[in-house]
Amino acid sequence: MKIVKQTSVLKEILRPHRRQSRAIGFVPTMGCLHEGHLSLVRRAQRDNDIVVVSIFVNPLQFGPREDLKTYPRPLKNDIRLLRGLCDILFVPSAASFYPRDFSTSVEVRALSERWCGQSRPGHFKGVATVVAKLLGIVGPDRAYFGQKDAQQVAVIQRMCRDLDFPVEIKACPTVRERDGLAMSSRNLYLNPSQRRDAVVLFQALKSGERLAASGQRDATRIIQTLKDFISRTRSAKIDYVAIVDEKTFEPVKTIVRSALLILAVFIGKTRLIDNTVLKTRNP
Repeated sequence: MKIVKQTSVLKEILRPHRRQSRAIGFVPTMGCLHEGHLSLVRRAQRDNDIVVVSIFVNPLQFGPREDLKTYPRPLKNDIRLLRGLCDILFVPSAASFYPRDFSTSVEVRALSERWCGQSRPGHFKGVATVVAKLLGIVGPDRAYFGQKDAQQVAVIQRMCRDLDFPVEIKACPTVRERDGLAMSSRNLYLNPSQRRDAVVLFQALKSGERLAASGQRDATRIIQTLKDFISRTRSAKIDYVAIVDEKTFEPVKTIVRSALLILAVFIGKTRLIDNTVLKTRNP
């Protein structure tokens, strides 16, 4: 595994692979890697000839009161986990990635305005900008993202479609702990009591699945049931619970065949997100 810090060096390394028409898979991350990230890298390994992973804590996607300064950065451990799984690890510095005169941004309107976009103003603008730049640098055939961040995946897919990026965006299944909690770097912020409480997100998703499968098609009733359930956990504070169209993320009133249940919940001060597809029984 080659560790590269400079954009020019990365491009030079990838140039002969591209000339030989070798498929390049790319997994962008912010580090603090866990099995969810590693599952993406393994999928990229299976699908491609060359695998590039990036570790870059992107300052543009953090709000002024968010955890940019405290976000975990265990680079040595991340390198250890990636050995044997990827060919190139790209670790740019913020100063080199965003020079002082950097003045370009990418914004995907509509998809970015609700849910996490409303709770975290500017977040998806930062995500779209960094992913656009990374795709331009790496030039992959395929890029891999976790379905846990479903709205992020939709934003990136729309950006690539609208701007004609020649890359296939692969959304891969959410990887979970044994009790169902979606793996996330921010799970490290939870104390033992909060960690036990955090499973309420997964329990709410499963409850939503059961309601839909039993024939309940009224989104409002499902949402209220889940809000009541989550609220019984004392450390939990709901940001949102919603049922939306899987592509547009517009709210739906009645579930027809399927819809996406999304939720964001604070456990203590830690904001966690998750989602699942609801499939309803035909009337």
